[in-house]
Amino acid sequence: MNQPTSILRQIITPAVIVGALGYFVDVYDLILFAILRIPSLKDMGFSGELLVSHGILLLNLQMLGMLVGGIFFGVLGDRFGRVALLFGSILLYSVANLANGFVHSIEGYALWRFVAGFGLAGELGGGITLVTEVLPKALRGYGTTIISTVGVFGAVIGGLVAQRVEWRTAYFIGGGLGLVLFFLRLSVAESGMFKQLSAAPTQVSRGNFLMLFNNLTRFMKYLRCILIGLPLWCIVGILVTFSPEISGALKIQGEVKVAQAIAFCYLGITFGGFASGYFSQLLQSRRKILFWFLIFTALAMSAYFLTSGQSNGTFYLTILLLGFGVGYWTVFATIAAEQFGTNIRATVATTVPNFVRGATVPLTLAFNHLKPMCGIVTSAAAIAFACVFIALWALRGLDETYDKELDYLEPN
Repeated sequence: MNQPTSILRQIITPAVIVGALGYFVDVYDLILFAILRIPSLKDMGFSGELLVSHGILLLNLQMLGMLVGGIFFGVLGDRFGRVALLFGSILLYSVANLANGFVHSIEGYALWRFVAGFGLAGELGGGITLVTEVLPKALRGYGTTIISTVGVFGAVIGGLVAQRVEWRTAYFIGGGLGLVLFFLRLSVAESGMFKQLSAAPTQVSRGNFLMLFNNLTRFMKYLRCILIGLPLWCIVGILVTFSPEISGALKIQGEVKVAQAIAFCYLGITFGGFASGYFSQLLQSRRKILFWFLIFTALAMSAYFLTSGQSNGTFYLTILLLGFGVGYWTVFATIAAEQFGTNIRATVATTVPNFVRGATVPLTLAFNHLKPMCGIVTSAAAIAFACVFIALWALRGLDETYDKELDYLEPN
């Protein structure tokens, strides 16, 4: 009776709690903006083609903010500490979201969406880095599983809030949640591994982003970590975002709405995140779980494209399965953090998820390029399956990290 309680106490630490809540805020904001983009622009007086062009501008600036912020906060985390990363990230996000609620021009909206993306960029990677370093190696997978399960639930709350309150109020709620989390983080202690890193000789390079490119073996490992995450944002950015158009081409019976498709997808991701994390601990392997979840994703993709003439309920079910398949997201972030030494671990853990998110841009551009030549269904299928094959190739070259000792440094 005492052993499970003791293990649970080791897992449910302040680092795990604030990491989970940080990822919750991260996902909450992404879903919130996806739903509020059009209502907020309409309320500001825009209509017609401007809803599309301004919406793309805001989305691209948010993604640019996440890319730049991922590098900034990763370097910050490796040079000044994991806790400094988490404090800076959530404070900047909170201020930006409160400011989003006061904007009255597209210029102001664009600025604060960039700042919000910049601030959010450190949340997942910072939380994963801290948890992998403070928990015992046999239990850290449980910690990241909790982060995934609680965090993705932010999509559900974001969707509910966006549909029930005025758009400015929704942003104020997001900023308020961030400030509450900021004060909760006062209870979080710094990673012991980082403290040892701080005492290392000054010639040890910390948070040097260029170190990921000055060694071919290290660069390829970093690239593979990014590529195994492609299927998730292909599914969210193409198969879910364009589900009304794709379902029309498949002659699905009944209307398919993006908001409902997103809800089913993230519900699947929530269950998949828990399952992938739990079974990675049960099988004592990250690589095996990633492999089988990628295979499941490929099968779910096949089901999605074979729903021609079926009901919209069946189509939503395949989206739920797609979400479950790519629920390996936090295991993917964990294996990335575990691949590298303490002096660049936060840099890797924060940049890898944000570079994968940024890959949505070239994936959607490729989709739009192929669509006139191949049709919407064929082009979506070609890109989706290509992402899975690339991810499987990338996974082959990564080491197993389940029981890897993480207290080491990367050579300059």
